[in-house]
Amino acid sequence: MRKAKEHNGIHGGLDTGPPMPSLTRAARPARPADDERRADLERRVLGALEQLLAEGIPFTEIAVQRIAATAQIARSTFYRYFPDKSRLLIRMAELATTDLFGAAELWWRADHTDQQAGVVAAVRAMIAGFREHRYLLLALSEVSAYDRDVGAYWRTRVALFIGLVRERLEADQRSGQVSAELDAAATALVLTSMVERTITVNFSAEAAVTDEVLAAALGRAIWLTVYGDTSA
Repeated sequence: MRKAKEHNGIHGGLDTGPPMPSLTRAARPARPADDERRADLERRVLGALEQLLAEGIPFTEIAVQRIAATAQIARSTFYRYFPDKSRLLIRMAELATTDLFGAAELWWRADHTDQQAGVVAAVRAMIAGFREHRYLLLALSEVSAYDRDVGAYWRTRVALFIGLVRERLEADQRSGQVSAELDAAATALVLTSMVERTITVNFSAEAAVTDEVLAAALGRAIWLTVYGDTSA
C-alpha cells in the first residue's frame, strides 16, 4: 500500500515551512525633521553673521568661508541653503525682523483702547528687536540701496506693512475715529518711513537718543498724526 502523504500545518493545510522570523527591529531614535534641522542651521548662521558684523567687518567683505567656519558648518552645506550672499541676507533679515514687524502689526490690529501708551509700548518693542539684531539690520539698510534682490525684498516687505496701516486708517475713517480729511495712503507711507528711518539713523549714530526717549517720541508722533484731529 502506498503510504499516505503526511501534511504539515493546521488541519492538513499546505506546508508553509518553519515560522518566518520576526521582522520587528529595535526602534531607532527619530531623526530631526528637515525643518528643525534647517531652523537650527539658520540660527547658527544668523549668530555667526551678526558676530562678524559686530566686529566691524562690512557685509560685502565677509567671505562665505568665514561665515561657514564661524557657524561650524561645511561650505557645501552653506551653499545648499544659501545660493549666494544676497539670499543669505534676505533670509537672515526675515528671521531678524519677525519680532520687530510682529510688535507693530499687533498694535495696528488692536483696538487702541490703551491710546498713546499702547503705541509707545509697541514702538518700544520694535526698538528692542532692532537693538537685538542691529548689526544685521544696519547691513540690510545699506545693502538694500544697491543690491537688486535685497532691495526688492525689503521694498516688498515694507510695502506689505504700509498696506496694513492704510487698511486700518481707512477702517477707522469709516467708523469716525480718524478724520476724513486724512489721506490714508500718504499717511501710511509717512508713518512707516518715519519709524523705519528714525530707528535706523539713531542706531547708525550709536544710539544718540535712548531707547525709551525714542519710543516716547515716535509713539506720540504716530498717535497725534492718526488721532490728533479727532481726540478730545
